[in-house]
Amino acid sequence: MLRPPIRTITLGIADAHPIPASIIEDAAKKLRQAQQRFMEAGYEVQTLRLSTRPLFDDLVDWSPATVLKYGAELQHVLEQQALAYCSLGTMQAARPDASLEHISVLADMLIANNILSATVQMATPEYGMRADAALPIARVMQRLAHETAEGFGNFRFAMLACVAAGCPFFPTAYHSGPASLALGLQTPGVLLAALQPHRKAAGSAALDLELVTQVIRDALLQQARPVVTLGEQLAQGFGMQFGGIDLSPAPLGEDSVTAVMELCGYGELGSAGTLAVAHALTTALKTTGLPTCGYCGLMLPVLEDALLGQRWQAGLVNVHNLLLYSAVCGTGLDTIPLPGDSPIEHSAHLLLDVATLAVRWQKPLSARLFPVPGKHTGEYTTFTSPYLTNTLVK
Repeated sequence: MLRPPIRTITLGIADAHPIPASIIEDAAKKLRQAQQRFMEAGYEVQTLRLSTRPLFDDLVDWSPATVLKYGAELQHVLEQQALAYCSLGTMQAARPDASLEHISVLADMLIANNILSATVQMATPEYGMRADAALPIARVMQRLAHETAEGFGNFRFAMLACVAAGCPFFPTAYHSGPASLALGLQTPGVLLAALQPHRKAAGSAALDLELVTQVIRDALLQQARPVVTLGEQLAQGFGMQFGGIDLSPAPLGEDSVTAVMELCGYGELGSAGTLAVAHALTTALKTTGLPTCGYCGLMLPVLEDALLGQRWQAGLVNVHNLLLYSAVCGTGLDTIPLPGDSPIEHSAHLLLDVATLAVRWQKPLSARLFPVPGKHTGEYTTFTSPYLTNTLVK
């Protein structure tokens, strides 16, 4: 039986900032124990991650210099524990009393500390959208593009809209409440294998969308139920809550969710019918009855899904297509390659579009834009990371 890789085991820390080193050490120990248990059960565990309470919920009165000093100290402790991923949570900019000046502090912290991730929540169901946060968020993205190697800092930063605490995937993750353990999977290969017999039986005809939902749901239940069971056992043993599993089929390179969608027979991604396929798959993700968290929607990251990068390059998919698909799935705009000299106002307007969609449909969306330093419209990215696909900047 094909077992999906576990993309992340994410431990949510309940303690307020500043978090003592002993708490980080204990969390790292628990994460390594969880990794070992899953490996013994036959699973590949790709990453171990920590998620914290929103930084500025606790340190709102600290000076920028003191906050940055704390960030450096936190990174040092994480390095000692061999942890490469830690989210500082989200800055709740949608709150009317929130100071937007803190947004620039996040840029300084992420530039200086490559283990840390953070986000800014620009819209919530309670407060709606705070439009004047779009420009300072876009400025952070521009700074990260030009002040971190190959602009990789933007993989650790995003704008959130109507995103609740508890998502295990980064950089979206932030924590609230008692300590918890949450899981995220990489399932495109599993879903592809489940659909292939039906694709063969259908010949050249498109698959019935209700059948697609059923097949995907059944495959997820078969594969995710034992993962959830072990996760619940581990959380109980650690004396914490099980936060759930995010069933979003996170792609990585050739392990492509775009390939899953195209196997349904409605043409290449971007063709008529793509929205219907996205809805059919998302319906399956949201109706398993398993304890879920996070998006539980389609992830369509242009720079992390090799086939999607090809469709983007061919002009079959653009930002507006991805916004359309976000209306029935998730997660918004993810790793979108923009020109390095793209006007900050353009990025801010994209953030406004994503946040507007999230508020209108009361659904979690995010935007992880990626201005590519030194690249102009019509040129190609030249990333050196094996985890990224190179594609057209537009």
